[in-house]
Amino acid sequence: MGIISVRDVWKIYGEGDAATYALRGVSLDIEQGDFVAIIGPSGSGKSTLMHIIGLLDTPTKGKVLLKGKDVSTLSDDERAIMRRKTVGFVFQQYNLSPSLNALENVELPMLFAGVPKREREKRAKELLEMVGLGHRLYHYPNQLSGGQQQRVAIARALANDPEIILGDEPTGNLDTKTGEKILKIFKDLNKRGKTIVIVTHDPEIAEEAEKIVKIRDGKIEGVIEK
Repeated sequence: MGIISVRDVWKIYGEGDAATYALRGVSLDIEQGDFVAIIGPSGSGKSTLMHIIGLLDTPTKGKVLLKGKDVSTLSDDERAIMRRKTVGFVFQQYNLSPSLNALENVELPMLFAGVPKREREKRAKELLEMVGLGHRLYHYPNQLSGGQQQRVAIARALANDPEIILGDEPTGNLDTKTGEKILKIFKDLNKRGKTIVIVTHDPEIAEEAEKIVKIRDGKIEGVIEK
């Protein structure tokens, strides 16, 4: 059993004739330290699968096990606690708070986790330096390029030292060169032992992963392991 195990997961929106099947009996194992790309066309169910893996959503049917624990039946509060401890998210739109500078954005998850202020600041600075933004600590999102904002988002995802980093089209809003720099950060994190799962529609991005999961019409078409 992997760090993430998905067992016959279905996600159905609506009922009867109006029902939309986003996932249809998906089963998947992701091992500790894997670098996985989930690839598929728009509407294939890949983002739905990521949201379920990341405890942002629950399956209609089936089980999701995170580190061997069935999280499908947890309450909203229990899911939030486990998510905060185990998973870091990087989104296509960055999702930074415009009223906070880079340092404060990275501190935010630690604030919610109850980490003391001095410790928050120290770790946030270290993380921003790690992603090459030690000189942009006090810049606000509107003062940063897209690539810099995404690096802040990666630092924020690492704030509570999660074992799993999930990226939903993390290079989707970036030019090719900047996207390559972001992918390098993901690769470096993977070398440090982080489990990385990214969703993408771009085959070239997917090729950078060690395992490619192809999904279409809510079903897994195949898994390629390198």
